[in-house]
Amino acid sequence: MAVFVALGAFLMTLAGGWTAQRVTDRRHLVLGLAGGLMLGVVGLDLLPEALHAADHDIFGVPAALVLFVAGFLLAHLVERLLAPRQAAHGGGDHSHRSPEVGLTAAAAMVGHSVMDGVAIGAAFQVGGGMGASVALAVIAHDFADGFNTFTITSLYGNARRRAIGMLVADACAPLLGALSTVFFHIPETLLGGYLGLFGGVLLYLAAAEILPEAHHEHPSRSTLLCTIAGAAFIWLVVGISGG
Repeated sequence: MAVFVALGAFLMTLAGGWTAQRVTDRRHLVLGLAGGLMLGVVGLDLLPEALHAADHDIFGVPAALVLFVAGFLLAHLVERLLAPRQAAHGGGDHSHRSPEVGLTAAAAMVGHSVMDGVAIGAAFQVGGGMGASVALAVIAHDFADGFNTFTITSLYGNARRRAIGMLVADACAPLLGALSTVFFHIPETLLGGYLGLFGGVLLYLAAAEILPEAHHEHPSRSTLLCTIAGAAFIWLVVGISGG
């Protein structure tokens, strides 16, 4: 049952990537929406789940929050290490960002989608009601995952072929994750730590890269509204699925 439900996540991920490809003439709106979706996923979905799963402290601070900050700093470190290469290929020009950053971010999205599939499988092991709730949340926000995977990969100067390749990998990931639950179980604490770390990486990309790029050439109200709409959509998804 879990693998069958994961097929819905597969289709929604492809739909999100297809949408991102079709609106290239409104790139600033695409990026604004992607930024809002990413902020919503981090603040309203990933981080609460991470805090619930990794429920122990490190020196008085929840482990999920420590890893969240670590993920943010890790993304910043990678960006700074690649900054000299970017400067050598065009200084501060936004069109000369390092493709490796985009591929790394997209690979993290793929890893997250694998965990989505694992979450579906684990939830169905608990019960049908729990499985349906988790599946609804995963399938709905996998549209955002596909949208963001294609957008991030393309934003950093990767060819369309690579962006589509990462999109297909992201779409297949939930299927692999759901299938894996037949063979093994990931401890909840470890899963929570991963979600916290990934949330920090995603927040950095949204706040330091995606949203500034969205407003770089088109600082319009419509772009801001797209960002708000993206975050509100994730809030709606989380609310419908019961958190």
